[in-house]
Formats: sequence, C-alpha cells, structure tokens
Amino acid sequence: MTHVEKSIEAVIFISGVLIAGTILLQMGMYVLHVLLGREIAFNLIQVCQNGMHLLGLSSLGYVLDAFVFYTLLSTVWKTAEQMLASKKMYNRLRARRHPALTDEINQKYGGKNRDFLVISHPAPLAFTMGFHPRIILSTGLFHALEQAELEAVIYHELYHQKHGDPFKTFLLSLFASVLCYIPILKWLQQKYKIIREVLADNDAINRMGTSVYLGSALVKLLKRGNQVQQPFAHVSFTEVSINYRIKRILDPEAEFPLQLPPAPTMVSIYVLLLLWTVFFVVLSQPA
Repeated sequence: MTHVEKSIEAVIFISGVLIAGTILLQMGMYVLHVLLGREIAFNLIQVCQNGMHLLGLSSLGYVLDAFVFYTLLSTVWKTAEQMLASKKMYNRLRARRHPALTDEINQKYGGKNRDFLVISHPAPLAFTMGFHPRIILSTGLFHALEQAELEAVIYHELYHQKHGDPFKTFLLSLFASVLCYIPILKWLQQKYKIIREVLADNDAINRMGTSVYLGSALVKLLKRGNQVQQPFAHVSFTEVSINYRIKRILDPEAEFPLQLPPAPTMVSIYVLLLLWTVFFVVLSQPA
C-alpha cells in the first residue's frame, strides 16, 4: 500500500499546486500589466476587465482590481507572517534547549544535518517545524515513552523532515486560505495532512520492523491530550487523523478515504471551467 499512498500524496500535492498556481500566476501577470503597463497576452483577469468595460460595467472593474490585489497581498503577507512566526518560535525553543539530550539525539539520529532540538518542557512534544525543517522533541516525551517507542516517534519525524512536509503543508494551507472560493483546495489540504502522517507512520514501522512501538506511543500520547495548535509551519506527531492512523496500524490494508465531496467539487469545477473557457475563447480569436 505504501507505493499507492505515495502516488496519492503526489497527486494531491501537485493538483493543489497546479490549481492555485495557475490562478495566482494569472493574477500576478495582471498586476504586472497594471503597475508596469506591460502587455501580457491571454491573461484571464485582463480579459474580464476588458469585458466589463465593453459592457459598461467599469465600476465592477475596480472591484476586480481590489480583489486581485487583496489576494496577492494576502499571499505575500501570510508567507512573511509564517516565516517570522517560525523564526520567533524557534528562537524561543532554543532558549529551552537541553544540551545533553540534544547532543545525544543529534549524534545518534541527526547525521550531517544535526537538526534535532530537545527542549526542557514537561509536556510530551514531537513535531517538525519550519521551511528548513527542524525536529523538536521535549524532555516530557522522553519521560512518557519507552526507548523503542521514542525511536519510532523519531523515525516518524525524520520522514517529515526528509520530505519537507512543514513547507508543503503550509503551501496547501496558504492556497486554501487565499483562494477560498475554490473549495476543493481545502479538501486537498485536509487529505494531504492525513496522507503525510500515514506515510510517516509507514516509514517508522518499516524501520522498526513492527507497528507495536509506534502504536503504543500514539496511544500513550493520545491519553495525555491533544497538543496545542501552533501558528507556525509544522507537522505534529499527534495532531492529525488519530483514529484513522490507529486503524491503519491495526489494519495496514485499510483503504485511504479519498471520496470527493460533491458540493465543493462542483463549485470548484464550475469556477475553473469558467476561467478556462474565457481563456480558450480569447486564445482562439484571430490576432
């Protein structure tokens, strides 16, 4: 199943990037046209503007301009905000650094990257954060888990770090937020969160040779309560789809829930078809 799930992950991520990237690229091209006066062929936003002027709806053109600029500024703002929040939080975490455990874990698991940070904190924490992924563990985690359970959690987080999951997750979350009128992006974001955890679980199980330790670690941490949501790019060991992950640990052949939601799918298809129809109509016109 792992190979199939990796394909599903790739399809989900690429679909989200293509849908959102196309729209944001068109908006960016239009902004260049407005600010720099550069003529750009086959731009959907410019076509809409020209159509509004021809129909005598120039006032709506200003609304469209405001909408485009707001979307792009929101994208830039949320990205900068995320980078700043991650930097601030990492600096705060470094102030709680446990030197001995940090050195020990980096020597054992860190390799050349040495991107583990163990912090002095009573709550059991395990997450990977930042655009340059770093793994954060707490002393509370060491006290809560047996050695083999701790090792399974570390392998889980190493998978996230290796594949840059915090950045990918942030990217899909950003798209779902700034392009909320394409509701399928929210669904893709939610499914990506689940599939990335399943793949990280699978990798940890393969490394350990058994699902026992990962499953027991998950149950122990679940009993201690959910971790607090953080405002920076990260992926947490106990934050997403606990029930499904436990089900998969018990039954590795369980199917991944990938049914498309009818209403968001239809709305998204309608919006995208409308945009692409305008694009191809313009493209087919003689010069």
